[in-house]
Amino acid sequence: MGEVARRPLTAGESVLFVDSRGRRYLVELAVDGEFHTHSGIVEHNELIGSDEGGVVRSNRGARYEVWRPTLADFILAMPRGAQVIYPKDLGPILMHADIFPGARVFESGLGSGALSMALLRSGAVITGYELREDFHARARRNVERFLGPAALERYRTEERNAYEGIEERGFDRVVLDLPEPWRVVPHAADALVPGGLILSYSPSIVQVMTFHKALTDHGFAMAETVEILQRPWHVEDPAVRPVHRMQGHTGFLTVGRLTRGDANEIVNSSKRN
Repeated sequence: MGEVARRPLTAGESVLFVDSRGRRYLVELAVDGEFHTHSGIVEHNELIGSDEGGVVRSNRGARYEVWRPTLADFILAMPRGAQVIYPKDLGPILMHADIFPGARVFESGLGSGALSMALLRSGAVITGYELREDFHARARRNVERFLGPAALERYRTEERNAYEGIEERGFDRVVLDLPEPWRVVPHAADALVPGGLILSYSPSIVQVMTFHKALTDHGFAMAETVEILQRPWHVEDPAVRPVHRMQGHTGFLTVGRLTRGDANEIVNSSKRN
């Protein structure tokens, strides 16, 4: 067997400090930088050039494990302005929206960039509209910080209102995190390829009901809504039990498919035959 390739920690990348109580701290490494807590100081230079998974101690003896953050770690700890879509929903979104490498995705409601990062990580090419300047800037910063500058080549974003229309055409998917997603449905019907999928993340069932009606009114079919619940378990022999606090309702995922313009004619023809 060949030698295992090393991937040492470098200045400019984010790392996760985990203390003895399991608390997590997201830190961007810098030459001569320092990580400060009430438990002391850790010099960044001690970590740069080392492998992840090691242990460092502060000048007061506090112990920290040091890891590269997973996408889920980063999303939960990253700078944010808007409420993020949580990891428990991001995975199902990728599956229900059927995101594939090279998929042309229109996204609106960028927020802090959590969903954008998941889509880009899966190989999507994103056109994104975000109305708020501060959210737009933060989403781009978070994407670049976690995925690197190269990801921005597949992340074309504008400060625009998706309720007023979608300029581009030929999208494979439309993914929305907006208060009134039904207002985008008629624009999505024009922007998607036949058979393209639209998915909306909404916290309220009233939003879901209105969105479903809009899908029916604008040529979408096979509409489905799911809610994702997650119950972690405490596993420490002999105590094995569900944790006291579960991750319950955060939002509903609703997905629909755009029919061809002549779909009704096809159906009627099949009935006649």
